[in-house]
Amino acid sequence: MIVACWQATSHCGNPSAPLDRIAEVAGRAAAAGAELLVTPELSATGYPRALADVDSVAEPADGPTARAMADIAATANIAIAYGWPEWKRDGVRNSVALVGSDGSTLAVYNKVHLYGHRERAAFVPGDEAVVQARVGDVTVGLLVCFDVEFPEPVRAHAVAGTDLLVVPTALESPWDMVADTVVPTRAFESQLYLCYANWAGPEGDGHFCGRSRIVGPDGRGEPAGGSGEELLLADVDHERLRAARAVTPYLRDRRPDLYRDLL
Repeated sequence: MIVACWQATSHCGNPSAPLDRIAEVAGRAAAAGAELLVTPELSATGYPRALADVDSVAEPADGPTARAMADIAATANIAIAYGWPEWKRDGVRNSVALVGSDGSTLAVYNKVHLYGHRERAAFVPGDEAVVQARVGDVTVGLLVCFDVEFPEPVRAHAVAGTDLLVVPTALESPWDMVADTVVPTRAFESQLYLCYANWAGPEGDGHFCGRSRIVGPDGRGEPAGGSGEELLLADVDHERLRAARAVTPYLRDRRPDLYRDLL
């Protein structure tokens, strides 16, 4: 399965722009042969706008944004992972949804590890570690940004059978080393594919560092995205997964009987 990773730049505060841009990119990704498009964290609103106006932009999982994304996916005939502030009765979640190429909702994941005081002021954390769905013959797992910086949820996905871990993010400088070092390490130590889709460029007082990438289960991948908008493509190959797990058998050689109590 070919996966497309969209590194996006700011939509300059235009509320209609995110969905229009996702529709355009979905068409390009599908034309390139991709079956799945991964977009950055809170891509349906933009990350800063979601934090600044969370009460006005939050929607339930079956709201107008979800219906629009279903139409986009079905029109382009491609599965899409997108983020938005999800309204729930107990608070707003930083969520990512996976919608199938027929427009059906396959999975919704709520970010578990919230980063910094701004996120903790805007959102309540999720309470489900492993959320998966099938896209074609690939088991796709979902995390969001800061989640991937913890080894435990990534390993939990690997043990649960995730082939491709999708991680929408909003990583700012000077934390480039997360994209350059931590993300490849997570893919390598758990022998899975990892698609890390970031924003790029200035936004308010910050600067999103780009560096999006699709990493294979051997920790290697194509060169990372640069500092602007890009669409990266890679093939999720089951044979490469099997080979990586045979050569570096971390999953097989674990000793959870010794450290289960520590977790």
